[in-house]
Amino acid sequence: MTSRRFVGRAAELEALEHWWESPFPDPALIWGRRRVGKTTLVEHFAVGRRTVFHTATRRPVADELAELSNRVAATVTIPGRDLRARPYERWEDLLDGLAGAARDEPLLLVLDEFPELIALSPALPGTLRAFLDRSRGKTLLRILICGSSVRTMEAVQGDRQPLHGRIGLALPLRPFRPHEVAAMLPDLRPAERALAYGVVGGTPQYLDWWDQDTSVIENLRRLACRPGSPLLAEGDRIVACEADPGSLPAGVLFAIASGRTKHQEITDAVNAEPSRTLDRLVQTRLVERQVPVTEDPRRSRKRIYRIADNFLSFYLDVLERHRAEIERGLGYSVVGEIVSALDDRMGAVYEDAFREHLRRLAAAGRLAPSVVAVGPWWRADGQGQIDAVVVGRRDGAETPVMVGECTWARKVDAARFCRMLASAAAELPAVPDDLAYAVCARDSIVNATPGILTLTAADVFAPDLI
Repeated sequence: MTSRRFVGRAAELEALEHWWESPFPDPALIWGRRRVGKTTLVEHFAVGRRTVFHTATRRPVADELAELSNRVAATVTIPGRDLRARPYERWEDLLDGLAGAARDEPLLLVLDEFPELIALSPALPGTLRAFLDRSRGKTLLRILICGSSVRTMEAVQGDRQPLHGRIGLALPLRPFRPHEVAAMLPDLRPAERALAYGVVGGTPQYLDWWDQDTSVIENLRRLACRPGSPLLAEGDRIVACEADPGSLPAGVLFAIASGRTKHQEITDAVNAEPSRTLDRLVQTRLVERQVPVTEDPRRSRKRIYRIADNFLSFYLDVLERHRAEIERGLGYSVVGEIVSALDDRMGAVYEDAFREHLRRLAAAGRLAPSVVAVGPWWRADGQGQIDAVVVGRRDGAETPVMVGECTWARKVDAARFCRMLASAAAELPAVPDDLAYAVCARDSIVNATPGILTLTAADVFAPDLI
C-alpha cells in the first residue's frame, strides 16, 4: 500500500503563514469533521516552529493541565518552575507562563479538540479572552485552536460569545476536491480515482485507506464488506456524532440518500416537519441545499437537498442496504451488488466533480471573464435539467455564458450532446448568442467541433490544471 504524504491545502497553508507573520495576531481557529486532515495540516505548518501541541481527551481538568504542562516543559523552560513536578493548576497561569516564554521568540500553542476542553472548562473561552486583553502587544505567543465539532467551533465565534471579534483567522477545513484526490491517489488511472472518490469521498484519512495496488472490488471487500470494517464503522460514527441513530436528523439523512430530495418528500418520509433539522444539517455541511444556479437561493422555491459527502451518501444508500448480509458474513458475496450500485451512482458523483472542475477553470481565468457562479439548472417542473451552467457578468447583468453536460459513459458524441444542450438552454434567462458549450465523459469524446470544451476523467481528476 502506498505510504501517505502531505498533499494539497496550499490555500490553507498560505492563510496560516499570513496569520503567523501578523504582528500580535489573535487566535486562529481551524475546524472540520474528523478525519478531514486538521491535525496533519497543523503538524505540517508547525514544522520548524517552536510548538506546544496538546490534544484534549476530556480528562479531568487537572489531568489536562498536567499533560499540557508536560508538553510545555518538553518545549520551553519556565524560569523558577519545574512543570513536571509542579504542573499548572489554572488556565490563567499556563497562558501567562507561555506568554513569558514567548516574550522574545514566537511560540505556537495548539489546542486540538477544543470543544472537549470547553465541555470540561466552560469558562475557558472567557479566560482566553481576558488573557488576550492583558497580553496584547507583550508576547509573541500564537494560539491555534482546532476542533471536530463543527457546531461548537462555529458557536465559539458567535455573537455574545467571549471570543467574538477576537479571532485572527477562521479556517474551515473541507474534504479534498477531485484534483486533490488525484494527488492522494497518483498511482490510479483517472477513472479509478473517480470510483474511489465515489466510495470514500474527499476525506484524506479514507483516501489513505484506499490501496492503489488492488482493484475496486478488493478495496470494497477489505474496507466495507466484513463485520466491523472501517467504512461501516466510520458511517456509524458520523451518524452517531451528528444525527443520533433513530432521531429525526438520521431519518432526514436516510430519506435524502434514498432519493427524497424535495422538502415535501422529506416531510412525508420522516412524518415530521424537517425545516429546522435541514437547516442544521446544512450548517454542519452534511447536506447541501441546491437551487437552479440562475435563481436567488434566498427566494427560490425550487430547492432540493442532497447529501454533501460522497462517502456518507454511499454509506447511507448502499452499505446500509446490504448491512444485514455483511454482518452475517455474506459481504464477499454481495460485493458485486455493491459495485453495480456504485456504477449507477457515479453519474451524480461525476456531475458534481465536473462542476467543481469548471469552477477551478473559472478561478484560473480559463472559461470567461467575470464568472460569478457555476451550478446545475432545472425547470420548475424538475425537467430540462442542465448539469452545469456557468454564469458571468456582462454589462452589469448576470447571464449564462456556458452550458455543460456530463456523463459517466465511457464515450460520447459531442455533436449530439450539444444539440441537447442547445434545446435545454433555450429556456434559460437572457441567453447570449455566443453561448459556449462543454461536454464531459469518462474516457473519450468524438465529433467535437472547435470551440467546444471537452473534458474527461483525465482532466477532472488530474492533480493540476493542464
